[in-house]
Amino acid sequence: MSKTPLFERIAFIGIGLIGSSLARVIQRERLAGYVVACARTETTRQTVVDLNLADEVVEDPCEATQDADLIVLCTPVCAYEDIAKRIGPTLNHGAIVTDVGSVKQVVIDKVRPYLPPEIHLVPGHPVAGTENSGPGAGFDTLFENRWVILTPPRGTSRDAIERVAELWRYTGSNIEIMDADHHDQVLAITSHVPHLIAYTIV
Repeated sequence: MSKTPLFERIAFIGIGLIGSSLARVIQRERLAGYVVACARTETTRQTVVDLNLADEVVEDPCEATQDADLIVLCTPVCAYEDIAKRIGPTLNHGAIVTDVGSVKQVVIDKVRPYLPPEIHLVPGHPVAGTENSGPGAGFDTLFENRWVILTPPRGTSRDAIERVAELWRYTGSNIEIMDADHHDQVLAITSHVPHLIAYTIV
């Protein structure tokens, strides 16, 4: 159990399988003083309330990120640019923005331009999941003995990187830090291996 919270206020923008699983760990380990979840649909917001995954549940991303020192993007990656445009001007000095998407260079390209210079971007990819989706599908052991790959842009604060890494360590994950382009190349190759093997067998 964490003696003091790693973050005062964590905001989840989107909270499906990955986000809700991380939220469960944050609650279990008391890693945040306050957790806000933002979801587009009333059904998802009500599920988050029913499961007690956050201290507050809202629809507006700007409301969720107000005063947050960690923002976790858990929506589809295609929505990141619009979210970054909206929340960028409202973020507190020194806040950290991270994500859980499976591609990383596009996160840097689509999010970083809309963040003020004093905001730290530490993209992340937890290599974990199940066939299920939604906040009700999450569980607090999803990330145990899995890898989380962080791809911070060059020049990112080492302290910001370490704080995000420490958060993931509490989930039981192994941490790897690499260049975003390298991550995308490696994942592209490995994601095609099963298809290549199947093709070869046929």
